[in-house]
Amino acid sequence: MMEHDITDGGPDMVQFVDGDGNRLETTEANAPYAKIVEDMTSEDARSMYRDLVLVRRVDAEGFALQRQGELGLWPSLLGQEAAQVGAGRAMRPQDYAFPGYREHGVAWCRGVPPENLLGIFRGVNHGGWDSNANNFHLYTIVIGNQMLHATGYAMGVQRDGKVGTGDPDRDTAVMAFTGDGGTAQGDYNEALVFASVSNAPLVFFVQNNQWAISEPNYKQFRIPPYLRARGFGFPGVRVDGNDVLAVYAVTKAALDAARAGQGPTLIEAFTYRMGAHTTSDDPTKYRPAAELDIWKEKDPIKRMRGFMETKGHADASFFEQIDAEADELAARIRKACQEMPDPDLRTMFDHTYAEEHPVIEAEKAEFSAYLDSFEEAGR
Repeated sequence: MMEHDITDGGPDMVQFVDGDGNRLETTEANAPYAKIVEDMTSEDARSMYRDLVLVRRVDAEGFALQRQGELGLWPSLLGQEAAQVGAGRAMRPQDYAFPGYREHGVAWCRGVPPENLLGIFRGVNHGGWDSNANNFHLYTIVIGNQMLHATGYAMGVQRDGKVGTGDPDRDTAVMAFTGDGGTAQGDYNEALVFASVSNAPLVFFVQNNQWAISEPNYKQFRIPPYLRARGFGFPGVRVDGNDVLAVYAVTKAALDAARAGQGPTLIEAFTYRMGAHTTSDDPTKYRPAAELDIWKEKDPIKRMRGFMETKGHADASFFEQIDAEADELAARIRKACQEMPDPDLRTMFDHTYAEEHPVIEAEKAEFSAYLDSFEEAGR
C-alpha cells in the first residue's frame, strides 16, 4: 500500500514546476494561469531566482545573529521563499501589503532594506521603516490582526475611487499575509466577512506551512483554507507554495481581479516551514525529522534552479555570481546590525498617544530623573 505524499496538495493545486525543476503539462488547475507563465522571459526567471537566494541568505543571517546574541528573536521563513517572492513580485508599486512577522521575502520585493527588518528584533526601534515609503506595513505580532487592518485599508482604497478605473497606475489592490494558524483567529474571519460584503480590492494570502507553532493542520481546521473562501462568498485558490512561477501567476491574476473591482480572493500557498516557528521554538519536540526530509526534496530554490538549467535560462557563472552577491549581502547586514545605536531609553514613552498625555508625561519625567541620578553619581 502506497503511503500518502504529504507534499501533495491535491488535484486543485496550481503547479507549473515539479520538485526536480521539470515543467509540468497544462492541467485543468493551472490552465487559467498558463499564459502568465508562458509570457515570462529568461530575465524574469533570473530575477526571481536571485530574489529566492538573497531572501534565504537574509533569513539565514537573521537566524545566526540571534543565536550569537545580536537579536532577541528571529522568525525564520526557510522553505517559504517562493511563496513570498512570487506574491511580492506580482504586486504593483501602488499596491499595499500588510504582513505578519515572517514576511521578510515580501519586504525584500517591496524594496524594504533588509537591515530595517532587524531593528524590531534587536529592540532598538519601534518597527524599523516608514510603511508608506514602500507600501509595506509594519510587522504585526498579534496573530491575524493585520487581516482587519488590510480590509479597512482596502475599503478605503475603494471609497477613494482607486479601483476599477482602467488606469493601471491608479487602480490599487491590497494584500494581507498570514499563516495557516492565523485562519483560526477571530480577526481573520471577521476580515473575510467585511471584505466580502464590501467587495474590497483585497487578496488574502495564507501561507499554509503545515504547522501553527506546534499545532498541525488537523488541529486547526477540517476544511482547507482555499475551500473555506466559498463560505464567505469569494474565490479561493490553492497554489504550490514552493513553485515561485505558480505563485506569481496565481497572485498576479488575483491582484488584477481586485484592481478591476471584482472583489477579494483567498490564495492558499501550500508550503512548509523547514525551520522553527521562531528561534525560541524547538520543532524536534513535536515534528518528525522524516517529514522535514520529505519536504526538502521540494525545496523552492533547488526547484527553480533545475527549471532554469533545463530551459537554458542561465549558466554556471550566473549562479556563482548570485552566490557571491549573497555573501556580500550577509556581510552588509551583519555589519549594519552590530552598528545599530542603542536608543535613548526615554523614547519608550514617545508616540504612546497621538497627543500629549499627562500620565505618560509624568512617568517620562520620573524615569528621566531616575536615569539622570546615575549620571550624577558618576556612572
